[in-house]
Amino acid sequence: MQKLVGDNVVVRKLEEKDLPLLWNYRYGEENPEWKKWDAPYFELEYEPLEDYIESMKPSIEHEDCYVIEVNEKVVGSVVYYWEYQPTRWLEVGIGIYDPSYWNGGYGTEALQLWVTEIFRRFPRIARVGLTTWSGNHRMMNAAEKVGMILEGRMRKCRYYNGVYYDSIRMGVLREEWMEKKEGIEEKK
Repeated sequence: MQKLVGDNVVVRKLEEKDLPLLWNYRYGEENPEWKKWDAPYFELEYEPLEDYIESMKPSIEHEDCYVIEVNEKVVGSVVYYWEYQPTRWLEVGIGIYDPSYWNGGYGTEALQLWVTEIFRRFPRIARVGLTTWSGNHRMMNAAEKVGMILEGRMRKCRYYNGVYYDSIRMGVLREEWMEKKEGIEEKK
């Protein structure tokens, strides 16, 4: 699938032309605002543009990263990755890099579209998961709004700015997702 269309966002296939913009979101400024929420306990290691483009080419080919657009402007991305493919353990992630698009429901809508696409694309997986940390309330709220539940909390294992935070695992089962989706369609 090339494009997922929601009410306010489009989640579309990553293209090579998007890479300089995504690189700029990542490395264009020192201490970008988004990094304070996206696993800030892991250091953001600078990568030159040419190296970044080369490292992202497999994501274009495998379609494991899509971009999020609002009014035809790329504002973030969604990804999936295998925690352990032999057991069909798949996780997703989402990032809205432009802070002016935070708290507007764009991330929640993109996550909803992406999880639906992941279940469609991988008919044999039973669950889609998401890992975050207890300091990222927006991510936990978005995951909960789309139907994910708290599945695990590793207490005080993320140390950041002198404070211990929990690592949070959330997820949704295929049957829960389909039941929720059917309920939404019945209301229309």
